[in-house]
Amino acid sequence: MNANTGRSQKEAEADPARLPEKMVDYLANTEINSQRIAAVESCFGASGQPLALPGRVLLGEGVLTKECRKKAKPRIFFLFNDILVYGSIVLNKRKYRSQHIIPLEEVTLEPLPETLQAKNRWMIKTAKKSFVVSAASTTERQEWISHIEECVRRQLLATGRQPSTEHAAPWIPDKATDICMRCTQTRFSALTRRHHCRKCGFVVCAECSRERFLLPRLSPKPLRVCSLCYRELAAQKRKEEEEEEQSVGSPPQPAYLAGAICGASSGDDDDSDEDKEGSGDSDWPSHVEFYASGVSWSSFHS
Repeated sequence: MNANTGRSQKEAEADPARLPEKMVDYLANTEINSQRIAAVESCFGASGQPLALPGRVLLGEGVLTKECRKKAKPRIFFLFNDILVYGSIVLNKRKYRSQHIIPLEEVTLEPLPETLQAKNRWMIKTAKKSFVVSAASTTERQEWISHIEECVRRQLLATGRQPSTEHAAPWIPDKATDICMRCTQTRFSALTRRHHCRKCGFVVCAECSRERFLLPRLSPKPLRVCSLCYRELAAQKRKEEEEEEQSVGSPPQPAYLAGAICGASSGDDDDSDEDKEGSGDSDWPSHVEFYASGVSWSSFHS
C-alpha cells in the first residue's frame, strides 16, 4: 500500500459510508486487485464464472451463515463493487462450489430484529431470490451492510436504475413447521414431504401445491405455487386480460392458464434448489465451529 492509499484509507475510515468508494478508486486496475480476483476464480475452479472485468474491484470477503431450506450453513461471500458472489465451502480458502452471482443494483437489504436464538441477521432481497444471512458479530454485520448498501447506491447511480421494489419471498425453513401452512391439517413425515410455494415461500403439502404458474421474474417455466397464491395469481391475470380487452376490443385470451399446469406434482421440480446448492456441504466437517474464537472471518480490503 503506498502513502496515498494509506491516507485515503484513513480519510475513508472517518466516514465509513465512503469506504467502498475510496477502495474502488484506489484499487481499480491495480495488480493486487487482479491477483485477488484471480485467486477467487481459482478457488471456484472450472465450475465458476469468470469474474475479472475492467473496473471491477474485490472489496471484501468472509464467511456468513446462510439460512437454507433444511438448516443454516456456512457460505463464502465475496463483495465486489458491482456484484455479490457466494458459494459453498468445500475446503476453507482453497475450494468453493455452487457459485452464485447477484448484480448489486438488484439488491435490497433488510436488517432483522435480534432474538435469543438468532442474532446479527439481515435479509438479502432480489427479484429472483431472497434469503437470510447472519454474521459472527454485530460489528461484522454492520460492516457488511454498510459496504453493500454503499455499493448498491453507487451502482444505481452508475446505471440510472431505480431501487428494486419487487422481491422474491424468502423460503421458510423446513424445520419451522411440522404441518402444512395452508391446510394446517397435513403433518409432515418421512413419507409426507414438504414443498415450498414459489410465490409466498410457505411450507406446504403436495395437495396444497398441486398447481403451477408462470412467474417470469423467477423462471421461464411454470413453478409450484400453493392453492391460495394460485387463485390470487389467476384472478389478477384475468383482471389484466379484461382490462386489455376493454382497451383494444378483442376477445380475452386465457393466458392465466397458459403458464399454469394443474394436477398432481411430479415431485421433480426445483424444491431441491438448496440441496443442489449445498452439494459440497458433506465435505465440511460437522464438528467444525466455523466461527472459531479469535479468528476473523471477514475482511474488507484496502
